[in-house]
Amino acid sequence: MIDVIGKRYWFFAFSGAIIVIGLIALALWGLPLGLDFTGGSLIEVQFKNPSTAVQPGDVSTILETRGFKDAVVQTSGTNTVLIRAATMDNDTKLAFYGDLRQKYGDLTELQYNNVGPSVGAAVAQRAIIAVAIAEAIILLYIAWAFRKVQHPIRYGVAAIVALVHDVLVLLGVASILGHFLGWQVDSLFLTAMLTVIGFSVHDTIVVFDRIRENLIKYRGEVFDTVVNFSIIQTLVRSLNTSLTVVITLAALALLGGVTTRHFVVYMLIGIISGTYSSIFNAAPVLVVWNNKEWRRWFRREAPATRTGQA
Repeated sequence: MIDVIGKRYWFFAFSGAIIVIGLIALALWGLPLGLDFTGGSLIEVQFKNPSTAVQPGDVSTILETRGFKDAVVQTSGTNTVLIRAATMDNDTKLAFYGDLRQKYGDLTELQYNNVGPSVGAAVAQRAIIAVAIAEAIILLYIAWAFRKVQHPIRYGVAAIVALVHDVLVLLGVASILGHFLGWQVDSLFLTAMLTVIGFSVHDTIVVFDRIRENLIKYRGEVFDTVVNFSIIQTLVRSLNTSLTVVITLAALALLGGVTTRHFVVYMLIGIISGTYSSIFNAAPVLVVWNNKEWRRWFRREAPATRTGQA
């Protein structure tokens, strides 16, 4: 039998290393907030000649001559371009369209939206509140669902630890991709994060529910053994469930449209992180708490291994 619990500190170390890398990236480069949070203009145009091959670098150069140095330019297909830039008034937009026509020919405006700074600030504030409320409700729900076992609040806290792990991983990845690839965080990133939180807690509850069943079935058995056995029992189911989602998201990331690619990639990374944290972080946290292993961390005498419920 695979000894997941026996190697728990290796899994903790791996998670810690990933999180530390992400936190360093956040400290150095910050989070690349998109116009949904900072305000700005979203422009999408399609050139009438279907054989037109738009070069993002050329479009960025045109924008820089107009004073938009930090614009993000993406192409969809060959003749459609999506632009995120600082707020662009109508006159500047029309002049910019003139530059594009000179280089690529006639075009059609598919969308042009402006988001004010105050709206962006409100979205950022609500995003933080949404994540905090989601985690608080999850904590209360799990504590209530496991109320018939000893110390049910521990299950809720362990699940929140796994969720915080997933959130930090996504934030770190967003910072790294923003720095090296110019990706920006928009409202779809928040959607991906909340979806990952829901998926992760679902997987965690499956493991916890099996632990609860086995604690009754194998009453008196060492808690570490019961938890490890429960993880192994649910491991195949968890991996199969996640694998079907990962395959679908990978296909969308490779073959889907450019407008949803960032969202899909963040979802893909979050699902992988959520599966890992549910199996290798959440349940081991219960064991650490049950054994009060922090006493050993501070070089105090470790208590004898306990049996029964956490």
